[in-house]
Amino acid sequence: MRHDTAKIVSRAFLQSRRQKLGLLLSAALLLSACSGESQETSAGVPKSVNVTQPQTAAITRYLYQTGTTKALNSVDLTARVTGYLKSIDYRDGAEVKAGQRLFLIDPEQYEAQVRQAQAAAEQAKASLDNAQVQLNRQEELAHSSTTTQANVDNARATRDTSRAQLDSAEASLQEAQINLGYTNITAPFDGFVTEHKADVGALVGSGSPTTLATIVKLDPIHVSFSISDTDMLQIRKQMRERGLTEKDLQNVSVEAATSVDESFPYQGRLDYVAPQTDAATGTLSVRALFDNKNRDLLPNLFVRLRIAMGVAKDGLLVPPSAIGTDQQGRFVLAVNNDGIVERRSVSVLERSGDLQQVAGALSAEDWIAQNALSNIKAGEKVSKEPTRSPGGRAASARLRTLAPSAN
Repeated sequence: MRHDTAKIVSRAFLQSRRQKLGLLLSAALLLSACSGESQETSAGVPKSVNVTQPQTAAITRYLYQTGTTKALNSVDLTARVTGYLKSIDYRDGAEVKAGQRLFLIDPEQYEAQVRQAQAAAEQAKASLDNAQVQLNRQEELAHSSTTTQANVDNARATRDTSRAQLDSAEASLQEAQINLGYTNITAPFDGFVTEHKADVGALVGSGSPTTLATIVKLDPIHVSFSISDTDMLQIRKQMRERGLTEKDLQNVSVEAATSVDESFPYQGRLDYVAPQTDAATGTLSVRALFDNKNRDLLPNLFVRLRIAMGVAKDGLLVPPSAIGTDQQGRFVLAVNNDGIVERRSVSVLERSGDLQQVAGALSAEDWIAQNALSNIKAGEKVSKEPTRSPGGRAASARLRTLAPSAN
């Protein structure tokens, strides 16, 4: 009896356990089915991506270079005669005018030399006058046959010697006057003078010329730079297309900016182009001339330069955020009419306000991702959400947005 009861209890326990296992298995299968359905639904809905169309505008294309400023004139002021520096007649760094005295070397010994040379010249002049009188007398006596031809010849030789001595004395006088002039050191042109390099009382010009200071002309100012022969050929080609000649090359506009300038505030023009290229570098030396009335540009500054190379009538402008960079270079992510993402290689050109000009496999009718760092990749299917570019036009209402597709 007990044995039969145990069998009945065991069977009931096994049957109950089987029912529980069946319920658990059914629940697991149901959850798995729901999960699969959810995954299928998620996979069938494309990602939503903000897109915009490139803007078009007339954009000036520029050639960018780096140059170095150089004073139009820069001269060392030197002591060309020996003497003690008597005075310094300017303030260090001051602006001076042409002809203004800057230094004075003690002139006393040179004034004495001038007086001595003047006396020698006057003596030579008196000797010449006397020799001429003697020659005239001998020639008169020769007409009356009261003197010999030899006396006439000797008188003429004496006159010629006296004339040569006068020429020598006058040359010595001129040299003495020049040396005296060297004691008075003046500005050769309008400009600014550096600090003096010799003090009052110092012996200067002994043995070799002594540099006393340097004067520089700052307005206008030169900027020297180099450009490739290809760029120069391009500039000349554009000039021919505009009907300009080689003489007009010096009228080509050049803009400059210092390291603290955001724009290019300085306006200049080409001043010189080397007649031949450098065989080692394939470049030409070029120089531009800039007005510098405010003296903002000082010699030996590095400046940024740009030269207009023409106008692109239909330049493409995109938001800077739409441009990405990878190992292949710059790119934008375009979305075609089927919603497929395509990588389009571009090159970056000019900046125009909040937009960036680009060139490449792109047109104004294409739709591109507003942000190249969006979590999308080439070949992926997405849903386009039109947006407005910074400073650009609104997205067109004719845009066809992809609808979610069901599997």
